Amino acid sequence: MRLDSIAFRYRRRSPWILRDVTLDLPPGTVAEVTGRNGAGKSTLLRLVAGLRDPRRGTVSGRPERVGYAPERFPVDQPFSVRSYLAHMAAVHGVPASAADPWIERLALGRLLDTRLPELSKGSAQKVGLVQALLHSPGLLVLDEPFSGLDAQIRDALPGLIADLAGEGATVVVSDHQRVVEHLPGVRRVRVADGTVTAADDDGGWTVLEVVVRSDQADDLETKLRADGHEVRRTQR
Repeated sequence: MRLDSIAFRYRRRSPWILRDVTLDLPPGTVAEVTGRNGAGKSTLLRLVAGLRDPRRGTVSGRPERVGYAPERFPVDQPFSVRSYLAHMAAVHGVPASAADPWIERLALGRLLDTRLPELSKGSAQKVGLVQALLHSPGLLVLDEPFSGLDAQIRDALPGLIADLAGEGATVVVSDHQRVVEHLPGVRRVRVADGTVTAADDDGGWTVLEVVVRSDQADDLETKLRADGHEVRRTQR
């Protein structure tokens, strides 16, 4: 899949959110999208998934089957978990049973008869993940998928992503919590100032060592991660 000279803005006279974006996403790629809040990460993910059309440029080679899980799953719908997943299976042309392996893997079984508006944020995230996965997508786009998940599922999800990529799927993840950054071969894509840069497009990243007081470390790490930087803490 390739994005070629993409530009996007929401209205004709509004500022450009993204400009001149060119990005290759071959099969088997896991791409971690980073950047500060408001930089355009979610917009980029929607363009990749085909939920938005670019104002300029072209997207080619997008797989036929696309799974997309938004940052906030829309729970204001008149379904139980079971009926919603059955509905989504029908939309994708697969049997309702296609969701069963993912329901088990994401520990969603006890909530199948719960209405969507009654779900916690973490449980709603699981429903969003299952609906994105149930039709075996060739392209999986995840916007902050780890937010609100319990520790067990959060720890298991990177392995699930790696398995899908190993089977040839392209996975694009916006991950403020940086859970996928340690996956082997993960490709880091940074969104800043309307542009998108992959680590291998600009010669890689520069490592800057910063020494800070212990009582200030947590606040500084949180700020740096929010600005889209990778942080590796060492002990002295």
